[in-house]
Amino acid sequence: MAHYDDDSYNAALDRLLLLTVMLNDDMQRGLATDGLTPSRTSLLWTLRRIGPCPQQAIAAAMQVSPRTVTGLVDGLVATGFVTREPDPGDRRAVLVTFTPKGTAAVDSLIAQQREFSRQLFAAMPPERFDGLVAGLDDVLGTLHALGLRSPF
Repeated sequence: MAHYDDDSYNAALDRLLLLTVMLNDDMQRGLATDGLTPSRTSLLWTLRRIGPCPQQAIAAAMQVSPRTVTGLVDGLVATGFVTREPDPGDRRAVLVTFTPKGTAAVDSLIAQQREFSRQLFAAMPPERFDGLVAGLDDVLGTLHALGLRSPF
């Protein structure tokens, strides 16, 4: 196992931080054109993954407070991405569900993500790509071991 000096480790971290800033800026610009924010988009991804459900289930899945989810859902309802519908199995409960606009937005985001990943990685030689993925898995494992949580 190779060991490097602190300058090498700092250079690697600098690259990760730069990558994070660049991807975050690009994501925020792209989402803004659709009238979305990263937080609202995270809720849409969660809803796609778990399906129509009460806000409490979304809060648990996102690991945020129910109050936070209420604000996000209010914004998504106001902009036409989701609705609150009566739960057919429990008339006291309300389910957050996609509107056609919300479904189309998530489908578009998935297609954009696939295309962007192709642009980033398609020209990379397979062994280099595999090494990148393995290295990122190592970094994520270390972050989890340090107690950082993943939103996914």
